[in-house]
Amino acid sequence: MTTGKDLVLTHVAVLVGDQQQALEFYRDVIGLEVRQDMPFFGDVRWLTLGPATQPGIEFLLETPTMNPNEAAVQANRARLESRAMGTLIFVTEDVDATFARLEAAGVPVEQPLIDQPYGMRDCGFADPWGNHLRFSQPQG
Repeated sequence: MTTGKDLVLTHVAVLVGDQQQALEFYRDVIGLEVRQDMPFFGDVRWLTLGPATQPGIEFLLETPTMNPNEAAVQANRARLESRAMGTLIFVTEDVDATFARLEAAGVPVEQPLIDQPYGMRDCGFADPWGNHLRFSQPQG
């Protein structure tokens, strides 16, 4: 029986409406590297990406139809339509440069750069499906 101390997080799903568009966004705009890209079923792929500095974590670009439960498929479609999505938070060495690069690429800004009272300088963007993307840099 596990106590939980032996658990390691390896995958996190990010709900997207189109895997190819998500691949191009997360790889080419955000800068993540492709970890796995293989057929899953039908026209859906098992498509994961992750930060080059963290080989042990992968983001699965999940579409609503990847779940075999029809109620879950409908719930995920509703989430996409309402843009009630998840959040990914990244730490970067230069949040100002990251902000400038993503803004120049046309990524929608949700929060301009700000110095937070808890010692971080950060900003927020949205991916094409409404997932919140935050980029932070420790101050000092």
